[in-house]
Amino acid sequence: MEEHDTIEESSVRLVGSSGSGSDSRWVDGAELDLESLSLSLLTGNEGREGYGSMRRRLVKKPKRVDSFDGEAMEIAGAHGHHSKDQTMWHTIALAFQTLGVVYGDMGTSPLYVFSDVFSKVSIESDVDILGALSLVMYTIALLPLAKYVFVVLKANDNGEGGTFALYSLICRYANVNLLPNRQAADEYISSFRLKLPSPELERALNIKETLERRSSLKTLLLLLVLMGTSMIIGDGILTPAISVMSATSGLKGEIEGFGTSAVVIISIFMLVALFSIQQFGTGKVGFMFAPVLALWFFSLGSIGIYNLVKHDITVLRAFNPAYIYFFFKKNSKDAWSALGGCVLCITGAEAMFADLGHFSVRAIQIAFTCMVFPCLLLAYMGQAAYLMKHPDSAERIFYDSVPDTLFWPVFVIATLAAMIASQAMISATFSCVKQSMALGCFPRLKIIHTSRRQMGQIYIPVMNWFLMIMCILVVAIFQSTTDIANAYGIAEVGVMIVSTTLVTLVMLLIWQTNLFLAVCFPLVFGSVELIYLSAVLSKIKEGGWLPLAFAACFLSVMYTWNYGSVLKYQSEVRGKISMDLMHELGLTLGTVRVPGIGLLYNELVQGIPSSFGQFLLGLPAIHSTIVFVCIKYVPVPVVPKEERFLFRRLCPKDYHMFRCVARYGYKDVRKEDHRAFEQLLAESLEKFLRKEALDLALEGSMNELDFDSVSLPRSRNSGPPPAGGGNGDLRIPLMHDQRLEEAGTSTSEEAASALPSGLMSLDEDPSLEYELSALREAMDSGFTYMLAHGEVRAKKNSFFFKKLVINYFYGFLRRNCRAGAANMRVPHMNIIRVGMTYMV
Repeated sequence: MEEHDTIEESSVRLVGSSGSGSDSRWVDGAELDLESLSLSLLTGNEGREGYGSMRRRLVKKPKRVDSFDGEAMEIAGAHGHHSKDQTMWHTIALAFQTLGVVYGDMGTSPLYVFSDVFSKVSIESDVDILGALSLVMYTIALLPLAKYVFVVLKANDNGEGGTFALYSLICRYANVNLLPNRQAADEYISSFRLKLPSPELERALNIKETLERRSSLKTLLLLLVLMGTSMIIGDGILTPAISVMSATSGLKGEIEGFGTSAVVIISIFMLVALFSIQQFGTGKVGFMFAPVLALWFFSLGSIGIYNLVKHDITVLRAFNPAYIYFFFKKNSKDAWSALGGCVLCITGAEAMFADLGHFSVRAIQIAFTCMVFPCLLLAYMGQAAYLMKHPDSAERIFYDSVPDTLFWPVFVIATLAAMIASQAMISATFSCVKQSMALGCFPRLKIIHTSRRQMGQIYIPVMNWFLMIMCILVVAIFQSTTDIANAYGIAEVGVMIVSTTLVTLVMLLIWQTNLFLAVCFPLVFGSVELIYLSAVLSKIKEGGWLPLAFAACFLSVMYTWNYGSVLKYQSEVRGKISMDLMHELGLTLGTVRVPGIGLLYNELVQGIPSSFGQFLLGLPAIHSTIVFVCIKYVPVPVVPKEERFLFRRLCPKDYHMFRCVARYGYKDVRKEDHRAFEQLLAESLEKFLRKEALDLALEGSMNELDFDSVSLPRSRNSGPPPAGGGNGDLRIPLMHDQRLEEAGTSTSEEAASALPSGLMSLDEDPSLEYELSALREAMDSGFTYMLAHGEVRAKKNSFFFKKLVINYFYGFLRRNCRAGAANMRVPHMNIIRVGMTYMV
């Protein structure tokens, strides 16, 4: 029977008996939490009042039990995925390392913030200085501290941060991914962590249903995520440029004849050196840079205290936010324009979240609250105190406020810190590109994993050299930190607005936060960010167009790749081969079967791809064992190795045809040697065959002994059992989680103990032995990788714009991205290719 073209979520049926009759209800797998389920098994009808309309919205028609679901449930129960608690000393060590990777950008902002602010507002009285200082202090306290440290960092995806991590988190709770390859089996991955709906989640369910029902909202959500990612990549270009130029510009007033051209040349050399060391990895760079940044923050705090005591300690009056009002009242439009410079004090704040996968939430929180935040406040207060006595030094405020005897040591440290500051956004750019590739939103690129211990530490050569070239062009063209700052602010505020929107959705959909608090979050932080955005957008003609151009370019690339990939997948679904045709071809598949294992790579999670028909037509023989391998990325950071492979038999046993879904998280490392991959796949296939034989034996025994499956007590709101005749008697053998066993359900153990002794010895099963021997013979003959080299073309009756995007833009990206064989690490000697054309 041919499978459906659309990929639907499976449901799990909970069968039980109560009193004289039996009842059952169907629970959406996307909302199933086995821990909550085990609790409900113990408590019976307690707490079931009021389930009402919400439960009716979860009722689904019965579907056939998928072997993927059964295998996934068993694996999830057998292999719990628990993160180990880190010791305090390890957390402190990680917090120290964050200084070299996460906080470099924000730590070097005192180099240029006040110089940019007072280029818009002239210093005429104490109100100008105190108002600007109060603005900076409360901006740092409100956005990085209150928003990121205490709220956004908690919205991580199992320890991973960034806009795509938020998107994958939302995709798990609502089926909003435009690529329709979601399976119910994915929900049993140990890191999925979903909740069973309750009457208190009415608002969350309304949001979930609205998102899933309207394709326009799915597209809008994806565009929002892609825009945030594009802005982060833009930050990766602008951060090194402004940081390095700000550090080297200190020489202009110290060395006679040292002009702008010399600053540009030295900055370019420093940028080349910075990007050249990226190949050594984030871990080595962070370990090397952390002591330098620690010394830098110590210098900022010490110099700040020195200036406070020596010049004017009364700047502490800036803790009174009334000076912000006085500042705007006095300067009006100029004060609003100065906000574009003030926002630079929080540059790199999004790196706290984007680089979360390299460290931990607690480590980033400790480093910011105990080291970064107080040192930055002291640095800005010290500069303000110096300006109270020397208002003419605003252009070179940082270096002028440094004592003369410490100028050269501080200059060296500042130069090193500026280079390190760029590391935060470069690392964040690599992470975002890797995540977007895994979720099908970026062309395939070569990724080098630079650490054996930390899988999040990666290096992408193409992006590294692209960022370097763009940074050099920005420095050579603008030649001024003020003009670069105008461009910098738009990228910073844009990323923050995207993160505020996504975290608000997480609060409503996943956290089920109180509505008042969920509204206050975007109302408070979003309002501040929109005010800053209005200020920086006024600088579009003065350089603000640059990040918008970068964002538009990367947004076009990512959306086009995702759009083309979705159309290609839908074309494969429509063209898959029916099971009726396979039955008509017979055991030989209309050709000759020769020993060996053929691994046919495709993207389908269900059905037989049309490329297999091309292989049957073009090859004189086909392998005795065929495995359709689907490399699939699921919206979780990591899939444990023991949960990676899922198998399903596609045809009767004599066909020896299987479906294998190899699941990876968006942070997983795919660098297995092909021999190790083949061995692991063969071992998993053998385990599947043994498990299948055991399941059939147990199912037959359970039917004979009339055993029931795990039961759920009937509730008063359960309603009648689902109609459908035989479908109402579906059972799921061996599909109980280990946590259910801990709750006291031991049905399968009782069934196994009651089996006849002959059924317990699977080695004596002749059909199993025949299949295992055939599998071993095929393994001895070797593996062959069967790949379809596909070309995607728009249909003749398509719109002109669609033809332009698919035939030319998407086609160009496919031809120039990393080849599928290289990306899957397939040995070239064992490859058979067939050409395919997908009409979309």
